[in-house]
Amino acid sequence: MADLDWDRNFALEQSGDDEEMLAELLVLFHDSAASDLAQINIGLAAEDAVAVADAAHSIKGASASLGVESVRRIAHELEKNGRSRDLSQAGGLVAQLTVLLKEFQGLH
Repeated sequence: MADLDWDRNFALEQSGDDEEMLAELLVLFHDSAASDLAQINIGLAAEDAVAVADAAHSIKGASASLGVESVRRIAHELEKNGRSRDLSQAGGLVAQLTVLLKEFQGLH
């Protein structure tokens, strides 16, 4: 299981050192990540590798922009698996991603 790795200083820099802006970005991130995670689960249930890859790509980009490296890494791996049409490892990756997103949401 992956440990949460978040560079809060990087995220704050990305928001122009504005704590309120960072708080707003984090709310947006959590909302979009929840939606993307739901799309990943729908894609897995339908064995739709493209849907899984597209939603994982969205999480990857958003987490990278906020310095949430552990989420970015898992989302990247999930995206690669989807792009290669190999969902054999996706269930475990989604479980890790779910835990990390919940842990990250609990930090603030």
